[in-house]
Formats: sequence, structure tokens, C-alpha cells
Amino acid sequence: MIKRRQVHLDFHTNGSLPVGKSFSKAQFQNTLKAGHVNSITVFSKCHHGWSYHPTKIGDMHPELDFDLLGAQLEACKEIGVNAPVYISAGFDEKEYDKHPEWRLLHSMDENDLLEYHNETHFHLLCFNTGYLDFLCAQIEEVMERYNPCGIFLDIVSPRVCLCPQCVADMKESGLDINNEDHRKIFADKVLKKYIDATNSAVRKHSDTATIFHNGGHISKGNYDFIECNTHLELESLPTGGWGYDHFPLSAAYVRSLKNTDFLGMTGKFHHSWGEFGGFKHPNALIYETSLSIANGAGCSIGDQMHPLSELNPATYKLIGKAYSLVEQKEPWLDGAVNVADIGVLSAESLTGNHNEKADIGANRLLLENNCLYNFLDGTMDFSPFKLIILPDIEICDDKIIDKIKCYVHNGGKIIASGKALVKNGEFFLDTGAVFKGKNEFEPTYLVPCYETVNGITEYVMRCDSFKTEAVDCKEVAFMQNPYFNRTREQFCSHMHAPNNPDKNLPGAFIKGNVAYMGWDVFSAYAKHGHLCFKELFTHILKTMVGDELTVNADIPDRAVVTFTRQEEKKRHILHLLFAHTTVRSERTEVIEDTVPLYNVKCCVKTQEKPSKVILVPTCEEIDFSYAGGKVEFTVPEVNIHQMIAIED
Repeated sequence: MIKRRQVHLDFHTNGSLPVGKSFSKAQFQNTLKAGHVNSITVFSKCHHGWSYHPTKIGDMHPELDFDLLGAQLEACKEIGVNAPVYISAGFDEKEYDKHPEWRLLHSMDENDLLEYHNETHFHLLCFNTGYLDFLCAQIEEVMERYNPCGIFLDIVSPRVCLCPQCVADMKESGLDINNEDHRKIFADKVLKKYIDATNSAVRKHSDTATIFHNGGHISKGNYDFIECNTHLELESLPTGGWGYDHFPLSAAYVRSLKNTDFLGMTGKFHHSWGEFGGFKHPNALIYETSLSIANGAGCSIGDQMHPLSELNPATYKLIGKAYSLVEQKEPWLDGAVNVADIGVLSAESLTGNHNEKADIGANRLLLENNCLYNFLDGTMDFSPFKLIILPDIEICDDKIIDKIKCYVHNGGKIIASGKALVKNGEFFLDTGAVFKGKNEFEPTYLVPCYETVNGITEYVMRCDSFKTEAVDCKEVAFMQNPYFNRTREQFCSHMHAPNNPDKNLPGAFIKGNVAYMGWDVFSAYAKHGHLCFKELFTHILKTMVGDELTVNADIPDRAVVTFTRQEEKKRHILHLLFAHTTVRSERTEVIEDTVPLYNVKCCVKTQEKPSKVILVPTCEEIDFSYAGGKVEFTVPEVNIHQMIAIED
């Protein structure tokens, strides 16, 4: 099992800077201890292309006069800290300058290429050139010289390249270089070539070393990439533009994979990678590491070491404030498996779009309803879930459609939206309505048949909508069209025409175990965040499975609720998290002040009456009652993160 308190130590260092002059084994060790760190990724080769050890393949940093990597590995071994080795794969600025024939060319336009070449940043290399042999030789040298516990390869993803070698190989394979789909096919082929070669370079020398290829995103359903790694590291720096709801979405998919350890990778920075002197508030790092462990992950915190090679004490004091708490909680994390009531068929797994708005919206709605959920791809088992959500996207795979039909036939419940239930222009499940195609009007209006915060009236829905004809369903919301679409020839006011109240159309309805919403609700919620979208989804969710949900906590929608089972310890663990976030600048969402929640009432379904309920990690027992298969208790305080163990 991978270590849970890791540091990812960046060390991308220009060749003119002094390196290693202040390194001290004792300082390195003592600083890691102060940070409660039990694993740290140390550098063989950086993005600049310099190696930090003697090398016969590449070039050691010109200002380094000793084996820095070896010294760090020795220091870590002496204090029982894991030390996987980092090797930059996609970037090597030194070799980019030395070998123009190894460069990745994103265009055939000389002006585009010149503009890219002159930009002040690292430049990509092509894995379909001699560079791959060079890289594999570097990997083998590290394996032979140091026999590390793991290898971390960075800047790895399928990329279209139009270098002479790629163009020639595409033509030889019968692919059209002007066809974007063909380019992507070949990019995937080159990535596989890279993975096979680099993994072989590691495995030639070790059967046990961990391997991770970092591309910044784990594509849902892409098993060719997922399975080439021994574990996964989910890069998600909330203050670097990812935001605080990005990691829960990634984790909700990865924890659905079988036998896959994973880390949540955040950073100590105020912004993102490469920020010397950037610090976030300790409360932010405490929340981010708590979010990782609550979602079934270990933790990795990004740092960047100064060229002088002394770990910054203030950084590890900051890290230690978070990792000391994680360390205290580890007895309740080991072997814990997340429990989920709801499965979401990932839109990304259907479309291949990494930034699929339907997934983002579904994730936010489930987080804000404090639900227990996992994201799924079409190969996974739907049967353990009380409800499956199909967000917006048309499903073209007949095997997945058959799986959905079987799931419903066996009593499973569905909430779908947009075209997610449509095949060949018809609903493939009995919704109690007839599908009539896409609505020509946008926006449209929702008229709820349920109570809302602002009452029963018309609510604008800024998204695609779909026409249906009700037959024998229960309508929970109506749709009204505007008088006309906004055009240059015909428009009204600043935004859109008002609703035409003359005709109510079916908007959302339920029949048996199937609920359907005739709007792209999830994509629209990601884009606009309208309360009316949330109220519609929440009403249908409660109608479908309200009484069946495992956990009910009286906690704000900005809070996070997860639930795990430690079978070996015969206990469940409830995680409650809450932090006040502030958008401090254009792209930076920060946490500083804590806002404790007091007397949080919780209700949890259990098969039998618990022996006790305790607060973790203090082991303080709290009172509870048990009736009708539900244990109820009140958590005195949630200050960022509170774990509650429910003992069998």
C-alpha cells in the first residue's frame, strides 16, 4: 500500500543557479520529521533537463558537485521515509534545444512553431523519436544505480504531433494527417509505445517499484492508461484554478476502480506549481488533506525546493499541521472502503471530453445534497447502487443500454436528463411519455409542481430542452416556451423573451423507478448554478430515494459528507467536513478562517444497534439512540473535519 503522507518535491532548476550548496542530511531528515512526512518524491531529472546525480546518459546540473539524489535517498532510508524518484518525461528543455528532430510539433505552420518556440516556458518532446530511447536509458540508469521504491514520470498524455517521424509513420499506417480523428488515433498509439517502453525500463530491474505516469487528469473509462500505473495520483490544486469541487469528482470515479490505491495531490502554494515563497493558510491544507482521506485517498502535498537544496522549515511546519492530524486519524483509515448509495454514469466515459459539464454539474448537485455517490463507467457493476444517474448525454453503446434496462428490471432506480434515455429518437425505458425531439426554443421556463424557496412560478432554464408527450407518468414540473427566440429581427429586453403561459408542456416526470428531466440539467448547473435546477433535482432525488439514503446530516450544502466501512475493525466511519471558502482573485479560491458547526444532528442506517459511537481521533463516546434500523446522534462540533466511528 502506498504511503498516506507524501510530499511531491518539485526541483526544476535553471542551469545557472547554485545547487546543493546548503544540503544537509540532518536538516533534510529533521525537516521531514517535523512535517510528519512518510514519503517524498525526489528528483533524478527536472523539466530543464538536468540530472541531480552522476550520469552517463544525460548531464548533471553544472553547479552540482555531488550526488544529491543519492544523498536524499540515503537520508530517507535512514528514517524510514519512502522516496520514489521523479523523472521529467514530456519536458526536457536541454534536449529540446540540442535535438530539434526530437521536438513535438503541434502545427505544420512555421509561424505557429516559431511563436511556440519563442515562448518563455518548457517545450514538449515527441515520444515517437529518438528521445524515447534516451528517456528509457535515463530510467534504466536510475534503476540500476539506486533501485528506488518507485518511479514518477511527468508530463505524459496523448498529444498530436506533426514532426517528420510522426507524419511518415501516420502515412505508413494508412492514416490521414489532415484528419483530426486519425491524428488522435496515432497520438494514442504513440502514448502506448511510450508506456510499454518506460514500464519495461522499470520492470527490467524491479518487480516491486511503483510506477505512475502523470498527465494531470485520469480519464474516466480509459483503462489502457489507468492500468499502466501501479497506483494513481489525482492532481488537484484547489487554489491553482481547479477549485474545491474538482477533487471529489476525480476521487468519486477512481475509488470505483478495483484494487486501486490513490493519492490526492494538492500543494502548499498560494497558487500553483513553481511558486517560490507561496504559502496557503494552514486551515486550507488541513481541509484539503482531510478531503483526501474522507474520499478514500492518501495525501500528497506539492512543494518546490530552493536550488540551495535546503528544505524550507516554514513549509514543513505548515505541512506538519495537516499531516500530524492525518497521522492521528490513520487507524480509522486503513482498509476503509467508501460506501455509496448513488452511482453516476460518467458523461466523460461516454464522450471522452475531459471537461464534461454534465459530470461537473452532477458532482456539484450531489455534493450540495450531502449524498454518498461514486462515478462509474459503462464497464462497472450498477447493481450495488440504490439509484443511477444518467446526466444529459446520449448513450450509444448497446451494452450499456442493456445494462441499464437490466438494472431497472431488477428494481434499480434511474434519474435521467436530456438525451440520456434516448436511442433512435425514442426513450429506451418506459418513462410514461413519448420523446418528441429537441425543443427549438431556448431558453425555456420551468413551472414546478412542488414547493420552492421562491414559490410556484416560472423559472428560466438556460439550456437545451426536449419535447415530450405525457402518457401515463406523474408530472413534477411543466415546461413553458418563450414567445419567440431572440434574433436580430425579433427580440425583447436585455436577455430573452418572457414565458408564454398559454401552454404547459411536460418538463419533468416520474413513472415507477424512472424519473426524467427534459432539460440538460446537469450541464446547465455547471455553467449557471441556478437554484431552480438544484431544487428540481433535489425534489426528484428525495422522491425517488429519500427514505433509502444511508446518511442524513443536518449540515450546510457547502459541507462534504462521506461514509466508509472498516470491515476488519467492524465499524463504519462518518466523515463531516466544512470550510468557508472565499474567491480572493480571478482564479483563486482560498480557505482561511474556520467556521465551526455546532450540534450537528446525524441519522445513519445500520443493520444492527451499534455498541458505541465515538468521535475520532479523541475516542470520546457520544450518546445515541437506535430505532427502525437507524442510529441517531448529535456531533457537538465540526471544525473543518470530524470523523465519527460507529462501532458494531
